[in-house]
Amino acid sequence: MTDASTGTLTEQIGAQLPFLRRYARALTGSQTRGDGYAAATLEAILTDPSAFDRNVPAKVSLFKVFHTIWSTSGGSMETEEDGLRGQAQKHLAGLTSGTREALLLHTIEEIPMGDVATILDMSEDEASNLVDIAYAEMAKSLSGSVMIIEDEAIIALDLESTVSEMGHRVTGVARTADGARELFEREKPNLILSDIQLADNSSGIDAVNDILKASPDIPVIFITAFPERLLTGEGPEPAFLIPKPYTVEQVRSAVSQAMFFSSTETLRV
Repeated sequence: MTDASTGTLTEQIGAQLPFLRRYARALTGSQTRGDGYAAATLEAILTDPSAFDRNVPAKVSLFKVFHTIWSTSGGSMETEEDGLRGQAQKHLAGLTSGTREALLLHTIEEIPMGDVATILDMSEDEASNLVDIAYAEMAKSLSGSVMIIEDEAIIALDLESTVSEMGHRVTGVARTADGARELFEREKPNLILSDIQLADNSSGIDAVNDILKASPDIPVIFITAFPERLLTGEGPEPAFLIPKPYTVEQVRSAVSQAMFFSSTETLRV
């Protein structure tokens, strides 16, 4: 018996909704548009409860309904914004169809490849191939500078190694909120990768918020053991969250996705 066959429909959806909202925002690059797609998913299930398949895990069923709507709408990002963000979105929309979806589902959401295939309505081999294509296309399309805010030396070293192997340059590693502010003053990065709880009990969120006051367009990836706590629907939320403990694939995926929303000066068009 799967988790989609136990508990009420409301309970099943409620438990997975924060992760659907995270996924939708990472996919669209926008909290407003992502939440709009999540809301449309809920409305579709309320209108036709049979759309929620109780024979598969609840997360798989919910995401499958989402993708039915996403595909029906064309599965494309809006590119009406002007300036750097609009250019980045147009660049992102040019990727091979389905690659970002498969990559996010398998890495950030940690959904097994077989279930990714179910969600995207394709074979497992096709889904796996899309993930491989996504990595290859992103590696050819962008490079930039990354600032790391992390107080644990081993984790910081691991993140720095992963980011560098992707072809990005690390501007430095900060262990405290004050250190992060000072590092930012020395060099503005294209992307920030930040833990939440830092060495002196300062907050990575506070440091990032201060930085974003000066440079609101810098994309941020937060690392946290409790991502759902930042996905409450109350106020602005980060589009990119990876859990602790994380995998190298999750970091690679999140960095690649988030970098697309950085300055187009970092994009090799």
